[in-house]
Amino acid sequence: MNIKFSPLFSGSSGNAVFIRAGNVSLLIDAGCNGNAIINAVNAIGENPRELSGILVTHEHSDHIKGAGILSRMLDIPIYANEKTWLAMENKLGKVAEKNICIANDAFYMKNIEIIPFDIPHDSAKPQGYRVCCNGKSVAVATDLGNFSKQVLSALKNTDLVLLEANHDIDMLKNSSYPYVLKQRILGKNGHLSNLGAAQACLELVGGNVRGIILGHLSRENNSEQLAYSTVINHLSAHKVTVGQDLALSVAFRDRLSGNYFV
Repeated sequence: MNIKFSPLFSGSSGNAVFIRAGNVSLLIDAGCNGNAIINAVNAIGENPRELSGILVTHEHSDHIKGAGILSRMLDIPIYANEKTWLAMENKLGKVAEKNICIANDAFYMKNIEIIPFDIPHDSAKPQGYRVCCNGKSVAVATDLGNFSKQVLSALKNTDLVLLEANHDIDMLKNSSYPYVLKQRILGKNGHLSNLGAAQACLELVGGNVRGIILGHLSRENNSEQLAYSTVINHLSAHKVTVGQDLALSVAFRDRLSGNYFV
């Protein structure tokens, strides 16, 4: 049984990933306009009304903007840990009590297992998710200030990982961003740079991960080609061949990135 993994949007201005495994379909984050997400789900040949839930990684607006409206429109539950719920509940609008799902630990949704793991980011209790079904698994690991040993451990042996490659360090330093924002992004609880992603990819290859999608790219301080070339050059320097040892691609910020199957 294949898992379908479809990044709908992946960038600083909004994030949403569609996953279907068996008879379960879900979103990880809903950080765009609700109608835009519904249209994107339709565009990949799926029915938004069959969604089983929305998994929220953390409470920043580029991850929850459309979550409340989608829950109301489609009558679907929103899953998040307790601290994240407390931080985001006033931003979602009214959510039916039956659709408020506190998930602090791993849980099952019909035939799939969902495993949250802690990530280093400046929010209440941020987490990534690993979704497992019949021996296969996919994961989302974005908004990482650093690629910690704990994150690596959570991602080992995953078939496909959406990994943050947010910015080019020189572009960010020379950007028009305020100094405080630059320091936040570069900090240990900020966002992973292209170079950080490149080193993380190397470690993931050593952890038996064979498929990586680079995502959550900054609109102003990165590009798809720059992120891809930075990672591929670093891997090549360490004798890792993309296309042989690792399948590597980049998710678009503001449009569909295609369907992946594992």
